[in-house]
Amino acid sequence: MNDGSYDSRQAVRPVLIAGAWQTAASSETFQAYNPATGQKLPEIYPVSAWPDLEKALAESRRICQEVASISPEKRAVFLNIYADLLEKNQEAITTMAHLETALPLKSRLRSTEFPRMINQLRQAAAAVEERSWCQATIDTKLNIRSKYGPLGGAVVIFSPNNFPLAFNAVAGSDLASAVAAGNPVICKAHPGHPGTTRLMAECLLDALEEAGLPASTVQMLYHFRAEDGFHLVSHPAVAAVAFTGSRAAGLRLKEAAEKAGKLFYGELSSVNPVFFLPGILKEKAEAVALELFSSCSLGCGQFCTKPGLIVFINDEAGRKFLWRLQQIFNQPLSGYLLSPAVLENLKKAVDKLKASGAVLLAGGNQIPNCGFQFQTTLFAITGTQFLQNPETFQQEAFGTLAVAVVADDFEQMLKISEKLEGNLTASIYSSGSEQDEELYRKLEPIIRLKVGRLLNDKMPTGVAVSPAMHHGGPFPATGHPGFTSVGIPAAFLRFSARYCYDNVREDRLPEELRAKNPNGRMWRLVDGHWTQSDL
Repeated sequence: MNDGSYDSRQAVRPVLIAGAWQTAASSETFQAYNPATGQKLPEIYPVSAWPDLEKALAESRRICQEVASISPEKRAVFLNIYADLLEKNQEAITTMAHLETALPLKSRLRSTEFPRMINQLRQAAAAVEERSWCQATIDTKLNIRSKYGPLGGAVVIFSPNNFPLAFNAVAGSDLASAVAAGNPVICKAHPGHPGTTRLMAECLLDALEEAGLPASTVQMLYHFRAEDGFHLVSHPAVAAVAFTGSRAAGLRLKEAAEKAGKLFYGELSSVNPVFFLPGILKEKAEAVALELFSSCSLGCGQFCTKPGLIVFINDEAGRKFLWRLQQIFNQPLSGYLLSPAVLENLKKAVDKLKASGAVLLAGGNQIPNCGFQFQTTLFAITGTQFLQNPETFQQEAFGTLAVAVVADDFEQMLKISEKLEGNLTASIYSSGSEQDEELYRKLEPIIRLKVGRLLNDKMPTGVAVSPAMHHGGPFPATGHPGFTSVGIPAAFLRFSARYCYDNVREDRLPEELRAKNPNGRMWRLVDGHWTQSDL
């Protein structure tokens, strides 16, 4: 990997601007933490001042037309080369990610998240080369043709803290989608894993050069002040923003971007409710309680799809289920929270729930002298409490924390479902009994309009990288329910514009809209019928 101009005697790591590693314009610095010890790591990174952002914006604007004109085949070559280089450097990248996040090295980073990242890049390469993602549509009678193409501006990516590889700003689905669609990209690393991002950005720069793309197609800054972020997302050179993070920060960026007419795709928050109908708790209370805890505690409760709200009825089976949940949650925790900020936010969430009248059944305290750790925590409230204060009890909190909502009866369960905010997911567990089936038919239509992904008899934490996957949902889960950040090629459409050609001569049309082309085959909508034909 090429570390550019960095000298080990230099105090601060350089940033990637205009195709080269440059000394940052910065008067502030930061360091990442090792969550397992609670101590700062030695590497020092810059908090870029506005001149860095301004240079990156100017460079993205300069190359925008060049990047848009790069052929799909060449974009695919870059994505595949990048995946190859990342695989060659897997050990260094995953070791650094483990150091910065304390996520399990073998079971999580190397065997699950790293392969997922590579799979996303290769899926994007295949999809962009195959071209059907652009949805070429042809009306031969009127000689009108349309397809999706680049936005004509930079895509700015803000990455989250909980997936240092698969959702990293320089290697995740957002990056793959933005480049596949033909846009220049400006990436903001997450301050929780800057070293991991640096190692991958070194591979990325080498891949751009080897594939023959402009070296500044993707640029990377480690961090910058909030006010500069607002200025960035509203800048004329920016076309779209992809943000994954907290609701508070996301809404402020969303306001700044949309005020300037910029597209904003934000994943903001979700409590991912799980409804248990009476029959399933009579049949399998022990099994589903263990399944729920396993999902809630996965990654120490730091998944955006963590089941954080549990809804069931106060009958004999429901009471036994709650008692068993309390026992399961009262067990020692393994794993660490990602940062001191996550730890502080979890403390605040617990204090707020206590102040709102929730009953603490398990946990509720920081584990001292063990890095960033917090007890597994379970609260319980009545259905009436939820209905009186639904906003308070739907606040996302990273950590192994869940709120059990005990409904008086099924009618109250329906009322609870009606008060749900928009979520990424919701799950309904039911038995094969006629009673549960009848209740499901009444509950499902309400929940269906509240979430992006509806699950039956399954926890929501697994998000498969599949063309059929939708990772999005109604506000405030995301900024727009019609788009997904997972699932290729659908994820490309966030960073695409619709191009229409009316009475344009055949030789002037993009290849996808011509009657015949020897370069391949794809699905096209011609005169109202989908056909597989030559490009």
